Amino acid sequence: MESYKNLKGNSNVISYEIGDDYIKVRFKDQSCYLYDYSFPGSIFVTEMKQLAETGRGLSRYINIVIKSNYAMKLS
Repeated sequence: MESYKNLKGNSNVISYEIGDDYIKVRFKDQSCYLYDYSFPGSIFVTEMKQLAETGRGLSRYINIVIKSNYAMKLS
């Protein structure tokens, strides 16, 4: 996984992995979630990928827009 830049300095996201049709996100509490084109959908995953690569706004986007609409909780 790639470290999240956390440009604002207060994100709960620590790392992420981007695939063709998914993004995996690891949080400070070490929980890791898979978001894909099925859940929450391609439009949302595309936005999450952009935010992850930018290093700003991913945690907020997940908290406000995505919430618990993930494909799978990973270990």
